Amino acid sequence: MHRSRTMISALAISAALALSLPAGAFAQDNPGEGTNVRMARATWDTGWFHAAIYKKLLEELGYTVEGPTTLDNPPFYQAVAQGDLDLWVNGWFPLHNTYESTFSQGAEKIGYVAKGGALEGYLVDKNSVEKFGIETLDDFKRDEVREAFDRNGDGKADLVACPPGWGCEVTIEHHLDAYELRDVINPIKASYSASMADAVAAHGEGQPILFYTWTPNWTVDVLKPGEDVMWIQVPRVDLPEAQKDLEDAATLDGVEGCVADPCRLGFPANDIRPVANSAFLEENPAAKALLEEVSIPVADIFAQNSKMNSGEGDPEDIERHADEWIESHADQVNTWLEAARAAAQ
Repeated sequence: MHRSRTMISALAISAALALSLPAGAFAQDNPGEGTNVRMARATWDTGWFHAAIYKKLLEELGYTVEGPTTLDNPPFYQAVAQGDLDLWVNGWFPLHNTYESTFSQGAEKIGYVAKGGALEGYLVDKNSVEKFGIETLDDFKRDEVREAFDRNGDGKADLVACPPGWGCEVTIEHHLDAYELRDVINPIKASYSASMADAVAAHGEGQPILFYTWTPNWTVDVLKPGEDVMWIQVPRVDLPEAQKDLEDAATLDGVEGCVADPCRLGFPANDIRPVANSAFLEENPAAKALLEEVSIPVADIFAQNSKMNSGEGDPEDIERHADEWIESHADQVNTWLEAARAAAQ
């Protein structure tokens, strides 16, 4: 029964798109017909919603989309450069500048899923910020702070960090060395969702928590900055070599729930961007135009991520969320599709 509803929804969306196009345009112009697109998506599930939207829009142009295959950053960027994959829409820049040397000879950034507004940083429960006067990561060098956040008894404060292969892992590891925190902070690199679920449970029991997160992400819906948790600062901005020229952008004004304003987050605000194989783009002007045209408000991604965290995280749910978003933005979607079809003429 659920499958039937999904099929009906997809058919309804296709019908709505067709009716709103110029007469006969949808039937006559499927520039992707006969072409397979090998698509990937990131390992973080907060990026799966917009991956599903892009897949559906490519299919509206007649492409047959394989996947998306879920991959860590290094294998994806190597595969897309070599032409083993065609694209994903989960690039985070400048965070992923580290991988640019891997993909720049055969692939390229194109368009913006969401330009700016994707924040990253470290957060601490508000009670601990007030109790210990925590303002920066340097405060975890104080014995009383470190002990309060030591949940596994190893003498270090526990930090929910990033799994190996994520772009944020590179920056966090750099910070641990740059700020001389190796002896006082233990980065937890297991499954991020599981580790954050554990941190949320600990917070519910009144325990101190320290974690890294990004936006859009369900974490800042469950643990609201300014109410439940606070963004804390880095002692000074110090970024990996690939991001050195962006250090000025790692201090932002008006960050809600930060211990200071401006807020020295230590991570520049990111753009979420597609990355695609260059030969694929050259051979498929309709797909190229679509990637250049599409954008999704960060607020919409955040709202969908919250639904996933509330129990709507099955593949069928994500497909439904994408269908609903396309249907509710039909006018804008048709504009994008028309531009893509025109590019193929």
